[in-house]
Amino acid sequence: MLHGHTREEKEDVLLEEDLSDSDTGSVAQLIVYNDDVNTFEWVIQCFIEVLRHTTEQAEQLALLIHFKGKATVKTASKRELMPKKEALIDRGLSAVIEEGG
Repeated sequence: MLHGHTREEKEDVLLEEDLSDSDTGSVAQLIVYNDDVNTFEWVIQCFIEVLRHTTEQAEQLALLIHFKGKATVKTASKRELMPKKEALIDRGLSAVIEEGG
């Protein structure tokens, strides 16, 4: 029982660190830009695998990006978005994080 209590304390500390590292938990946006290289199918697959979007969400976002030039594909803390942005870039997509709203 004591071990479980200690684990909870560690989680609390981690949560406090998360908040201080991400500018008091401010919300950021992961934005993907249109390009002439990636196919709809690939972009959709990336959104499903990296962002865990449904097929319908991924398709709608791919269309938005195609017609508008860019779209916000996920909103979360910058800390949460960073690895997702890197994963999308690794797959050849043009992704950036913008903070604030």
